[in-house]
Amino acid sequence: MSEVLIAPGVAPRRARVAIALFFFVSGFGFATWASRIPVIQHRLGLSEAGLGAVLLALPAGLMLTLPVTGQLLQRFSSRQVMLVGAVLYNLALGLLGFAAHAWQLAALLFAFGCSRNLLNLSVNAQSVGVQTLYSRSIIATFHGIWSVAGFAAAGLGAWLIGHDVATTTHFAAVSVALSALAFAFFPNTLALPPAPEKKSFFTWPEKTVVKYGLITFASMACEGTFYDWSGVYFAETVHAPKAIAGLGFTLYMVAMTSGRFLGDGLVGRFGIKQILQTSGLLMTSGLLLAAAFPTPVTAGFGFVLGGLGVSCVVPLVFSLVGRANPLSAGAAIASVSTVSYFGFLMVPPLVGFVAKAASLRWSFALVSVLGLLVVWMVPKLRVGEEPARANASV
Repeated sequence: MSEVLIAPGVAPRRARVAIALFFFVSGFGFATWASRIPVIQHRLGLSEAGLGAVLLALPAGLMLTLPVTGQLLQRFSSRQVMLVGAVLYNLALGLLGFAAHAWQLAALLFAFGCSRNLLNLSVNAQSVGVQTLYSRSIIATFHGIWSVAGFAAAGLGAWLIGHDVATTTHFAAVSVALSALAFAFFPNTLALPPAPEKKSFFTWPEKTVVKYGLITFASMACEGTFYDWSGVYFAETVHAPKAIAGLGFTLYMVAMTSGRFLGDGLVGRFGIKQILQTSGLLMTSGLLLAAAFPTPVTAGFGFVLGGLGVSCVVPLVFSLVGRANPLSAGAAIASVSTVSYFGFLMVPPLVGFVAKAASLRWSFALVSVLGLLVVWMVPKLRVGEEPARANASV
């Protein structure tokens, strides 16, 4: 099996491993922070409301950096932006452990969100570049590695908390280790050219990109709902015993991770559009099943369907975006993300408002409609279904 060289000494397989490691860095770093939130809340004496206000700093940094990242990807190669983003991301993570006041934590979370956006958009642009070197779909696996990294970091965090390891030591050690990984694998990343520059600092995405954005908006809205409300749903609506209160979230995460590792093979057999439409149906079916029959078995199965539904939508849409915008994949992904992030950030709070006015079951039923939005939008995409072929099979 021959290999196509990207740059002297760098082959597609090595580039694929390198980008996979950057996805690992992103997932492991974020879950490392999340694993210590209760500890940090207790140490700083924050109430639930106070913690919620502080936590808003992270998505604020992420959203405000979107147009900046798009501009950077038009001036520099995505590999350069990715390395800088990884370094700043790990630096912010290391410093989070030293926050002694709520305002310090908020400031560092803002920086953490900004750097996470730099890393995530550029690494996705790199993953699109790697995808073009393969004759089969491989892009969903990258996001599967992100999920596995999250599992690993959560497990390590729980173990370190159980052994009374200080948050400062935990975050600093992970920061150094992840930075070392980033520098070690950076030479094997893709030297993609910057995207063509636009005259304005930020322009509203083209109609085609808006279509992609609406699909990922729907998926990320469902994803955010499962992330934020699965535990509450099992506790308050399913009335699950305390011992299995976290079962819904666990089933969802396992299904989502598994779907990402299975997705590439299914794309090779059925095509991207078919997988995207099926994903929308799974989202709708899962949320409706959980809403209609709130028992541990039926709701749990609904969460499995939902996890499978959201698993591959974002990576596959990014793949289509890169194929439709081969010279400006990074900037196009930034535009799509501008639309899609609103789903992840805005819909979960709306779930709470609807639940207060009616019930969580009604909230889940209403969110399930977004899966049908995916089913409706996918046929409107005028993009070939098969992955772009490389000069050789890899």
